[in-house]
Amino acid sequence: MAILFIGCQDNYKRVGEEAIKKVYPQGVATNFTLTYTEAIKEMSTQDSSSSRVIAILKSPLNEDYDNLSFKYKEFPKGLQVDFFDEENRKSVIMADYAIIYSQTNLIDLQGNVVLESHDGKKLETPQLYWDRKNKWIFTEAEFTYTNPEDGTIMDGEGMDFNREFTFFSANKTYGLMTIKED
Repeated sequence: MAILFIGCQDNYKRVGEEAIKKVYPQGVATNFTLTYTEAIKEMSTQDSSSSRVIAILKSPLNEDYDNLSFKYKEFPKGLQVDFFDEENRKSVIMADYAIIYSQTNLIDLQGNVVLESHDGKKLETPQLYWDRKNKWIFTEAEFTYTNPEDGTIMDGEGMDFNREFTFFSANKTYGLMTIKED
């Protein structure tokens, strides 16, 4: 009888896909719109004030994995975010896929990423990272940057800039650019 029980033990070492633990989201939302707002002035506990819209996030699917030790939110079917500055001017970012890492405040946008600023500047790239805490955007991938103010189209690889497009640094650029002389 003891030989029977010893012989039936599972000593098989799991490898490959069968060794991967299943991960399930704590919540799933479909076809949703999320509006981020902030109070215009600081409020006390018994104060009321108006607020302004900072951003509007739209996506056909959101999977929330904040139940894991490394928390994140995934947008496997893409997302669009409309940002509004203090003067209520709208900039838009769209991507085919996105993941927001909750603990590091980093957003990874992938697949046909397009960022259009309120003044018509446009950035197109296959992947873009946005550091929400430092308000910094960067990529190491190829990009196309269009600036209608200057009438230029710049292609390159790797760049970083602040959210307002007031500071822009490209690692490697190529193509034709118009340079104005004074």
